[in-house]
Amino acid sequence: MSQAASQAVVISGSGLWTPSHSISNEELVSAYNAWADKYNQTNQAAIEAGTLEAKPHSSAEFIEKASGIKSRFIYCKDGVLDIDRMYPHFAERSDEQVSQQAEIAIEAAKAALKAANKQPQDIDAVIVSCAYTQRAYPAIAIEVQEALGIEGFGFDMLVACSAATFGLHRAYEMVKAGTARAVLVINPELVSPQINYTDRDSHFIFGDVATAKVVESAATASSDHQFEILSTKAVTKFSNNIRSNFGFMSRAQDTDPFAVDKLFHQNGRSVFKEVCPMAATHLESHVAQHGLGATDVRRWWLHQANINMNLLIAKKLLGRDASADEAPIVLDRYANTASAGSMIAFNLHHQDMQSGDVGVLCSFGAGYSIGSLVVRKR
Repeated sequence: MSQAASQAVVISGSGLWTPSHSISNEELVSAYNAWADKYNQTNQAAIEAGTLEAKPHSSAEFIEKASGIKSRFIYCKDGVLDIDRMYPHFAERSDEQVSQQAEIAIEAAKAALKAANKQPQDIDAVIVSCAYTQRAYPAIAIEVQEALGIEGFGFDMLVACSAATFGLHRAYEMVKAGTARAVLVINPELVSPQINYTDRDSHFIFGDVATAKVVESAATASSDHQFEILSTKAVTKFSNNIRSNFGFMSRAQDTDPFAVDKLFHQNGRSVFKEVCPMAATHLESHVAQHGLGATDVRRWWLHQANINMNLLIAKKLLGRDASADEAPIVLDRYANTASAGSMIAFNLHHQDMQSGDVGVLCSFGAGYSIGSLVVRKR
């Protein structure tokens, strides 16, 4: 076995960037209900004739009960609550300006580098892994690499809500193989432009955020909080139950690039029914690889999609309700932040862990896809 392959690989730094703007359930519902009233009034004749369905009202209580979400952070609040617009208004930037997604990625990256006691010259690779990238090319990762002054290489990868864990998998493999000394994995989840704010069943789900991790050899790590990656595990299974059809083919197909099916949409009941047992089985088998049971895990940093999913998965694993200390919840404040949810949970709830404590990072989402890492505090 080569020296590189035998070396332990650690997560040595974690960074979080949170937008300055937020939207409460009450604000969101007020705008949605006003929009629904306007829609129903405008289309009254068609609704009465039965050719269109009236838009139902929502409530803050409905949202919290259905999801556990109370508010969400958003990069740009302007336009979202305007019933004549109902989506954010971003000022277009020139090619010479830093893109919005690179901007938030850079902030999270700087925080992770600081936590890891690393300088840009210590990093060999940058991975930007998220649900959506702002453009096809050049890669956001290469833009971030340039802005931070990192030599080496960078690339983007899209794995929907499993993007963050899949990105960490690739970083672990690079360091383990000796092809990179340290890798910066960034998850700039700028999802608000892809939300259908006129859909009662999904307009409340997502929030914007950016997270980052530094992955390196234990031999070079010098930070206060280091987590050895004991193993990684991933699985995918095709499903149409979570989908976004936005893409360059719209032009060739002569279709509206911003039509409802081009935005995020899902069959929530099917997702809940199918993903929960799939995730629980995945996690149980992953920790079992180390001769561990679910109760041997000190902390579960689970994907933050829906409070009911998290509670059910944790209960399937533990045979009882998990405490907030065992499986922290952050979606009440952050909402579903695509792949970044478990990374936020880790960022906010890892410093109290003791040497030898085992934790599990896990994300799951469209694909279907599930990614997990078993880690141990050094």
